[in-house]
Amino acid sequence: MDLGISGKNALVTGASRGMGKAAAMALAHEGVDLTILARTPETLEAAAADIRAQTGARVTAVLGDITTLAGREAALAACPHPDILVNNADGELPGDFRNWSREDWLRGIDRMMLTPIDMMRLTVDGMMERKFGRVVNIVSRSVKIAQAELGMSNAARSGLVGFVAGLARQTIAHNVTINNVLPGIIASDGQRQHVQVLAEESGRSFDEIWAERAAQNPAGRYGRPEEIGAYIAFLCSSNAGFVTAQNLLVDGGQYPGTF
Repeated sequence: MDLGISGKNALVTGASRGMGKAAAMALAHEGVDLTILARTPETLEAAAADIRAQTGARVTAVLGDITTLAGREAALAACPHPDILVNNADGELPGDFRNWSREDWLRGIDRMMLTPIDMMRLTVDGMMERKFGRVVNIVSRSVKIAQAELGMSNAARSGLVGFVAGLARQTIAHNVTINNVLPGIIASDGQRQHVQVLAEESGRSFDEIWAERAAQNPAGRYGRPEEIGAYIAFLCSSNAGFVTAQNLLVDGGQYPGTF
């Protein structure tokens, strides 16, 4: 399928590894001009080189922290008129809300809610003027299946999807869609960090918990970052112009509800 986005400008944040890199790679395979941003120079440059080698795409690598004003300015200086925006950033590690300070909460809300909202604020008007735009926020299944140890994610990411529900219905008439992807258990660095914390807190082994979580999924496995990337690429395509304001689970069927 030709996704119809060759030559478009795509900006992907948190793109040096995991699902962010997979989304960037999938878009690059479709011929977009790609700008990727991440905080760690070594992994950022390695990701950019890998994407170039595998796809031949033009890739601009921007070093920065998207949760800061300087990071957002750097991203948009490199890609001032994105047609495609993929918002991705690390979440907070598991924990007990009794141990979280106000500063912890503000950091989490800024990372998982306010930063992607600000990136949309800075880009959607231009997309509407150009009559094409695709925004995908990589969120979490925690907005549909609250997890006790992920209280901050449950709260902050739910705020983001609530905001998107209103904004996405204002932009769709201008061919600008906004959707949220809700990954389940994905074999990523973030998932490994999550399981490592659970192992340390429970006294159980990492391997035991890792295998248990896979066995509990109807698919009997973890998802691959590439599966998330391919789904995001479709949502960014010209063929997905009638899909907006959706919270789309990619979780191997683990969400138990019908709706």
